[in-house]
Amino acid sequence: TNTRHRRTPPAMTTDRPRLPATPIGRRGLLRGAAGALVLGGLPQSLHAATETVLRIADYKALDGLALETSGNAQPGGIPPGYRSQFAEFASGNLIVEAINAGSIDVGSSSEIPPAFGIAAGARLSIVAVIKDDVNWQVVLVPPGSAIRSVAELKGKRVGYVRATTTQYYLAKMLGEAGLRFADIEAISLSPSEGQAAFEQGALDAWAIYGYSVPFAIKKGARVLITSNGYLSGNYLYLASPDALADPGKSAAIGDYFQRLRRAFAWRAANLERWAQVHSAAIGVPVETDLEILRRNSRQRDLAPITDADVASAQNVADTFHQLGVLPRRIDIAPAFDRRFTDILSRPLG
Repeated sequence: TNTRHRRTPPAMTTDRPRLPATPIGRRGLLRGAAGALVLGGLPQSLHAATETVLRIADYKALDGLALETSGNAQPGGIPPGYRSQFAEFASGNLIVEAINAGSIDVGSSSEIPPAFGIAAGARLSIVAVIKDDVNWQVVLVPPGSAIRSVAELKGKRVGYVRATTTQYYLAKMLGEAGLRFADIEAISLSPSEGQAAFEQGALDAWAIYGYSVPFAIKKGARVLITSNGYLSGNYLYLASPDALADPGKSAAIGDYFQRLRRAFAWRAANLERWAQVHSAAIGVPVETDLEILRRNSRQRDLAPITDADVASAQNVADTFHQLGVLPRRIDIAPAFDRRFTDILSRPLG
């Protein structure tokens, strides 16, 4: 999570969680994007009959909020007559479930949930790549710890979130130091469980992401190593094959991606304003939010798929298979669909 960057998706397990009958509502429908785009004074009944609804999965205070704050919430004129409908999800694996079930048309996750979904037979396509920060996915050690290198984690109690980016980069770091996952006392914990264990002294190190990191640092924790150089920073935009086969929805996805690119560009150019809105939405101090944004390895962006992106996703899937978490090896390349390359490569207007 998927991965979130940003968002702090909880652990994904190898058990495929069931999608709730009704996804968590993001204030119902996003203000500005919720209403139908009525063109040319058409009667509402006639418009409703021809309208396309693009159902978008989002995380709390993420892409939908960026669209709204930047003034890009309203669908564009091409294609006409569609509206965006947002639903909030807590994790990328639930978004994969929703796309497979046909209840969502498009949504994003880290590189991990699609691999598990494909291994389980889910129907999904990967249509774009979000490029985002990796500096806030780290391994922490407690205040006063004598540990100074990854090699010194041998035999130590290390918390992580199973089947997420933390397990991936921790495995890569250990391997680089000549260790295996079995060489540490790896303890799978949710982010909240990990925070409690870390603060109580039950962990020698903690692989974690997102806002848990600056909060732990403010309490004296030290960053042993960041995931920069271990994580790609890629988050994958997924789409339902059925939505892609629908000309109206496929065109709407292209328009949505253009709006997202403009929203991300605005966000990068207005970090202070974004921090004010975003911090209020997620309930963290604006200073903490702004610190994270300013120290990101890169600002959030949306890009077309490259061969390197496909290779990165395959490497992630292979690593989880080697760890014994992904039940079988998969070939992820057939899931990538590059139909939006031209749209995602155009200069922003």
